[in-house]
Amino acid sequence: MTSSSAFAGGDEFSQCVIKLQDTARQQGISEQIITTSLAQVKYVDKVIALDGQQPEFSTSFADYFGKRVTPWRVEQGRKYFAIHRQLLNQLTVQYGVPGQYILAFWGLETNFGSYKGSMPVLDSLATLACHPRRAEYFTTELMQALKLQQKYQFNSRDMVGSWAGAMGHTQFMPTTYANYAVDGDGDGKVDLWNSVADGLTSAANFLQSLGWKANERWGREVIIPQNYTYEYLGSKDVLGLDKWASLDIRQVNNTPLSIADMQAALYLPAGHTGPAFLGYHNFDVIMRWNRSEFYAISVGHLADRINGASELKVTAPIQARFNRSVIKTMQAKLNQLGFDVGEPDGVLGRNSITGLQAFQRSKGLIADGYPGQSTFDALGLPKS
Repeated sequence: MTSSSAFAGGDEFSQCVIKLQDTARQQGISEQIITTSLAQVKYVDKVIALDGQQPEFSTSFADYFGKRVTPWRVEQGRKYFAIHRQLLNQLTVQYGVPGQYILAFWGLETNFGSYKGSMPVLDSLATLACHPRRAEYFTTELMQALKLQQKYQFNSRDMVGSWAGAMGHTQFMPTTYANYAVDGDGDGKVDLWNSVADGLTSAANFLQSLGWKANERWGREVIIPQNYTYEYLGSKDVLGLDKWASLDIRQVNNTPLSIADMQAALYLPAGHTGPAFLGYHNFDVIMRWNRSEFYAISVGHLADRINGASELKVTAPIQARFNRSVIKTMQAKLNQLGFDVGEPDGVLGRNSITGLQAFQRSKGLIADGYPGQSTFDALGLPKS
């Protein structure tokens, strides 16, 4: 499998599908499903291309956030809250998840069901199951998709989704679908493609299973004092609200934090010149749905906006996207200077931010872990 085109043009995919049929039989999948669905799957070059694609540039917070928390999504979220209020209120009582959060996930995942993906799920999963990079994982997902088809008599052509096999209103992978999807409309069938009630109920059930705490918000935008030392920053530094209050972290209306028996971490997705957020326990729950701080902040703030809140107090600054090769060079330089950030990979992760903070402190810079121009200058590196 030297290339996707060579693989697609040879016998490897056909041989792999034959092996997958044996696996399906061992897992109790019927011959009808194997013959009419699994044996008919097609190799999709585009899927492998997308799976191996690493963007040349990383996305800035302003760009990411601005494309997701839009006036249109806020307006649509409020509209759908009115339409589905009875169901959403029931879900809040049953699962402890307020309706605005369920709508925020729905809005970010599929634009409130208006776009659920268009790629044949079985083709995508079979293609990935026959590729060495994550064959075991996608074989499991493929088998589960076939079991769902068998259980609910889905037609293969109706099973469409993302290039990686995520499906329906909530973009669940097949194993998540099998374990957490719920029959919300009571018709005896869990159909995440065609039933809004099933989709919203499944989202609430999944969030509860991830540990959502009822009667707690996701987090909040905060104001940090000018003399803040950035000693505590990011997911590794979880402190009580009383501690954050003692550090003069304040609400956006400049009043002191309300003290409750809750833990929080401070996030600066655009550095010290951008908005600051305290993320509570439910912020971590959102991160278990999607391991992106940008995503979690977007879900939380979109939920707040749907519920009537105002825009961010501090607007996310327009910042250039980072070329990943530049970040790799920066990481290598930090390692060379004794600030261990791990193997250079072009991704500004937790280790890189911690190492960057240490370097910034050593140079008397604002230690926000964000690689601004002054930091690149101090490292003796060009920013682009």
